[in-house]
Amino acid sequence: MIRVLLADDDALVRTGLRVLLEAEPDLEVAGEAATGSDAVAAARRHRPDVVLMDVRMPGRDGVWATRRIVAGPSPRPRVLVLTTFDLDQIVEDALAAGADGFLLKRSSPEQLIAGIRVVHAGDALVAPEVTRRLLTTLAGRRAPERHRLALPDPLTEREVDVLRALAEGWSNAEIAAALSVSIETVRTHVKRVLTKLGVRDRTQAVVWAFRTGFLDRED
Repeated sequence: MIRVLLADDDALVRTGLRVLLEAEPDLEVAGEAATGSDAVAAARRHRPDVVLMDVRMPGRDGVWATRRIVAGPSPRPRVLVLTTFDLDQIVEDALAAGADGFLLKRSSPEQLIAGIRVVHAGDALVAPEVTRRLLTTLAGRRAPERHRLALPDPLTEREVDVLRALAEGWSNAEIAAALSVSIETVRTHVKRVLTKLGVRDRTQAVVWAFRTGFLDRED
């Protein structure tokens, strides 16, 4: 069973999410929270596998809560941000805080259920329409920082392919199919990418790629 904590200040939203999740044989609701502070406390108390995190909540917001949950003791819950707001800065802040995924509340129930399973499996997830717009926005706002692109241990051509796929929100299985390799091989490539970039997880690798303009390079 995948145990999910619901963090949203709207009681009706939490009720709807509970009904949706508990209809799935492999999902159960571990607890609920209405503020960022409550979400952090509930994550420590209930030790869920995944936190569905709203961004705009009274007092401490979801970005603040995400940052503290991610920095907590291991194994930590995976954090899937679920919000009505698709503003670029909110997405960037959530990912920089360590969120493992970002979906809009207008996503379909099927997309939400699949998203929970994806982040629980260790993959990163950002709604495709958000990924494309965020990439465009960041690429236009920042010139590539060449000193950050000069990695001590450069990425191989295959590792660059994997990083591009991560930025597109692809799962390990999708990357494996596209590159005609095994999922274990993909996991090895992802681990090497994280090590070379000096980041803690695949979501942070995507943030690095956005912020440096790496994905716009032709060389």
